[in-house]
Amino acid sequence: MKYSQLAKDIIKNVGGKENVNSVVHCITRLRFKLKDESKANTEVLENMDGVVTVRKSGGQYQVVIGNHVPDVYKAVVAEGGFQSEKQVDEDDGEKGNLFDRFIDMISGIFTPILAVLAASGMIKGFNALFVALNWLDEEGGTYQILNAIGDGLFYFLPILLGYTAMKKFGGTPFLGMVIAMALVYPDLEGIPGASEPLYTLFAGTVFESPIYIEFFGIPVILMTYSMSVIPIIVSAFFAAKLEKFFTKVVPSVVKMFFVPMFTMLIIIPLTFIIIGPIATWASQLLGEGTIWIYELSPVIAGMFLGGLWLVFVMFGLHWGLVPIAMNNITVLGQDPILALIFAHSFALAAAIFAVMLRTKDKGLKTLSLPAIISAFFGVTEPGMYGVALPLKRPFIFTVISSAVGGAIMGMSSTIGYVMGGLGIFQLPSLIHPDDGISTGFIGAVIAALVSMVLAFVLTYFFGGINKKQESNSPNPTNNEVENLVISSPLRGEVKLLEEIEDTAFASGALGKGVAIEPIEGKVYAPVSGTVSVLFPTKHAIGLETNDGTEMLIHVGLDTVQLEGEHFTTEVSQGDRVEKGQLLLSFDIEAIKEAGYPVTTPVVVTNHDQYELTTTDKQDVQPEDVLIEVTSK
Repeated sequence: MKYSQLAKDIIKNVGGKENVNSVVHCITRLRFKLKDESKANTEVLENMDGVVTVRKSGGQYQVVIGNHVPDVYKAVVAEGGFQSEKQVDEDDGEKGNLFDRFIDMISGIFTPILAVLAASGMIKGFNALFVALNWLDEEGGTYQILNAIGDGLFYFLPILLGYTAMKKFGGTPFLGMVIAMALVYPDLEGIPGASEPLYTLFAGTVFESPIYIEFFGIPVILMTYSMSVIPIIVSAFFAAKLEKFFTKVVPSVVKMFFVPMFTMLIIIPLTFIIIGPIATWASQLLGEGTIWIYELSPVIAGMFLGGLWLVFVMFGLHWGLVPIAMNNITVLGQDPILALIFAHSFALAAAIFAVMLRTKDKGLKTLSLPAIISAFFGVTEPGMYGVALPLKRPFIFTVISSAVGGAIMGMSSTIGYVMGGLGIFQLPSLIHPDDGISTGFIGAVIAALVSMVLAFVLTYFFGGINKKQESNSPNPTNNEVENLVISSPLRGEVKLLEEIEDTAFASGALGKGVAIEPIEGKVYAPVSGTVSVLFPTKHAIGLETNDGTEMLIHVGLDTVQLEGEHFTTEVSQGDRVEKGQLLLSFDIEAIKEAGYPVTTPVVVTNHDQYELTTTDKQDVQPEDVLIEVTSK
């Protein structure tokens, strides 16, 4: 690790890892909570290469590093074996719109289990292949054990997602696991098999639901939660919020066991009573809607089902189609619904293959191969959650290609005659029991091939696979500035940097510029450029102009400890902003009442490359000239 030696030296001179209660970081400094600050060797740290200065404030021992503090923090956590309490999310700045945030959430929840997800999918696929080739007997012990190995993760998937989702939402991971365990509790899953329900809700409607149990007189609509995704994620979201609430209000002496107890007693019944039924009804509505679309036009139905199947899987809505398909085969001897989704796994496999060929990321390349194999055999989760969704465009191109394949199958009247597997193993189910190879079967093969070619070509040439890596590389610039005018981002009183209480800023170690004592809680863009840094706690924002001038606006001193409270951001990291655009708002009085100064340093961080002239005005308004920058 690049900063491992620096991390070792820092840990040694803060008194050793045994003297550290916790360590977090903000935009420029490591913030230690030490058991005994007298054991820290401040003088050595201040003279250490890689350390700007040391500051003690708010019960924290602060080691000022500079802009590369996230990398140093990771090294410190690794070397000291500390818990990463405030790890910076490297993608925070790329979450701008709602879709991006959703993708980030899904990726964050599924990424920790991708390796075992891919491995399980491969085992399931190979096991099905061995049966198809008559190498294994479905009744034999070898098949059964291999099936348990491959299918175990998928059956108990909610338990793993309970852990990762709670961690993503800031709750206790093991609490999420316990919630999921209740959802897949086998005795509850067996109740719907009872001979007679107590009564039936919504009889005669699409929402008809037999009731077998009640919870304090409230009817509970049971469903199968094994292999489901959405119910546990939604439950974990609300559980994390509820846990935080109880953590604040429950007395410390009983907090350890009352907080999880109250959380479980509320969230688990809520999931059985509300969250689960809503997911079930959404699935049923989807099924009914799909039949209506197919009767309207097989081609439109093919585009709808083929294109959106992966989206349905992602939300767990596909389970609403499976019972309808099973009923169609039982009653009618054939079903068009599942037949029309045949091409989606091949399109996904081809898109991931394009990613594997183009990507420069070794980890992504390694993950792609098992994801391709899994998708080819019909197990799409590893490739969808691990490769296509995080990169976005490959997922979109997969959806488009699958829709084209679905349209071809709709045009060919492709029909399924038995409940078969997915992927390559779905082909036998498309063979007519009397006529053999039909137009529908040939259409399915053509659709799969067309979808694969289209998904591969679109992803390979337009997938933006290495866009993220390229956007993170330094922009070529000669850093020559004819005359850059930095306007005041705030309304307030100008102060010299050396007059403020923060030694790191006052010394000029973090940049040259001025400070402003604001009288209005709004920060406007002082230049046109890109938001290069936006810390999760919203108290500091970095900008970079097209010519490479870098600047930092740090609202208040030690305000990182507010953890975003009293701050509202109007932009995201990576956004292009224009001069005068509102960047963030903050509540001056609330911050002061919390005990923090609102004095705001405005500095050019790469000042050593330029000549800076600061304003001689005592009071400034937004867009007044604050700093003039010229090349040396």
